[in-house]
Amino acid sequence: MSEHAMSPRATSSRLSAWLVVGLCFLALALVFSARAGLGLVMPVWVRELGWSKSFISGAGAAALIVMACVAPVAGRLVDRHGPRKVLATGLVAVGLGAVIVAAASSQPMFVVGFSLVSAIGFGASGSAVVSTSVARLFEKNRGLAIGIATSGATAGQFVIVPLIAFLLTAMSWRWSFLMLAAGCLLVVPVLWKLLDRPSEVNKAANAQSQPGDIGTEVGELLRRPVFHALFWSFFLCGYTTTGIIETHLIPYSAFCGFPPLPSATAYGVLSAVNFGGMILSGWLADRVHRPTLLASIYFLRGLTFLILMNVGASYETLLLFAVAFGIVDYSTVPITASLVASHLGIERMGLAAGLISAGHAVGGSLGAFLGGYLFDATASYGLVWSSGVWLAFAAAVLVLPLGERQAEPKTA
Repeated sequence: MSEHAMSPRATSSRLSAWLVVGLCFLALALVFSARAGLGLVMPVWVRELGWSKSFISGAGAAALIVMACVAPVAGRLVDRHGPRKVLATGLVAVGLGAVIVAAASSQPMFVVGFSLVSAIGFGASGSAVVSTSVARLFEKNRGLAIGIATSGATAGQFVIVPLIAFLLTAMSWRWSFLMLAAGCLLVVPVLWKLLDRPSEVNKAANAQSQPGDIGTEVGELLRRPVFHALFWSFFLCGYTTTGIIETHLIPYSAFCGFPPLPSATAYGVLSAVNFGGMILSGWLADRVHRPTLLASIYFLRGLTFLILMNVGASYETLLLFAVAFGIVDYSTVPITASLVASHLGIERMGLAAGLISAGHAVGGSLGAFLGGYLFDATASYGLVWSSGVWLAFAAAVLVLPLGERQAEPKTA
C-alpha cells in the first residue's frame, strides 16, 4: 500500500508513534535535567545544609552505579513485556525521588532520594530504554525517530535546566525539584495511553522474543563480536564525553582564565549544537553506511580534542571547540541504537542496549575520575585531552569493520 493510500488506522498508528517520540523526548529532557540538577544546586546545599562537595559528588557517583545496574534489567523487561510499564515505572521513580530530595534535610534522606530512588528511575527511563521503545515502533525512519527521541537528553540542558535555575533564584531549590517531579508524573498517563497500541514492529518483536534466563541471554550476546565492538566503543564514548568533557570542560575553562559566565556560555553552545547533531546523525543513519558514519564521528571527535589542547587564552578557540565537539558529542547514540536493533535483533535490543549503556556509564565514571587524578598529578589537562584523542580514534577502529545489515524483514 502506498503512503498516499494508507488506511485511517495506519495513519493513526503512525501519528501515535511520532507522539510517543515526542513524549520520550520530553521524558529524557526531564530525566537528564534531574541528573544535572545535582551540579546546579550543589553550591546551595553546601551553603544552606553544610554538606561537602565530596559527599554530593559521591552521591552522584553512587547514582551512576545504580543506573548501570538497572539499565540491563530494564532493557530485558522491555524485551519481555514491552516498554509501557518500564518507562512509566522509571518516570514515577524519578518523580518520587525528586519529591524526597525536595523534602530532604539530612544526608541519608538525600541519598535515598537521589542515589537510590531517582537513580532507579534514571536507569529505567534512560536512553537505552527510550531507544528500544522507539525502535520497536518504527521500521522506516528508525534512525531519525531514535535521534529525535534521545536528543531530549541534551535539550533539557538548555531548556529545563535554566528553568530550574530560575526557580532556584526566585523561590528555592526545593521548588525546583518539585517542578521536576510534577513534570515526570504528568508525562506518565499520556505515555501509558499511547503505548497501549503496539505497532506491527512491536508485535513482531514480542512474537520473536522467547523466554529464557538473563544469564543465557547475556552469554549469547557475549559470544557475538558485534556486541563487543558496540560495547567497547560506547565505553570509550562515555569516557570521552560524560567523563572528561561534561565533568572537566568548565574547570578547564576556569584554568585557562575564563570567568564563569563565558565558560557556561561555551558549554551552552556545545549543548545546543549537540541537540542538532543527534537529530542529524539519526537522519543520516537511515540513509548512509552506518558503521562508516559512526567511525567518522568518533574520528572527528578525536580531532576536536586537538582544538581543545590549543585553547590557551583564546575564547574564540574555546567556542570553536564547543561547536565542533557538539556536533559529534551525543550523535553516536542514535547510530549505535540503530546498529543494535539491526545487528543484534530487535527482540533482544533492550538487554543489549542496556548492557551497552551500562558500559557508557562506567566509561564516564572512569573518565571523570582519571581526569581529576591526571590533573592533580601533572597540574595540567594535557594528558586528559590526549587520552581523549587516542581513545576516540580507538572507538572508530572498533566500529569501522562492522558490516551493514538490513533491518528486520517487514511484517505483512
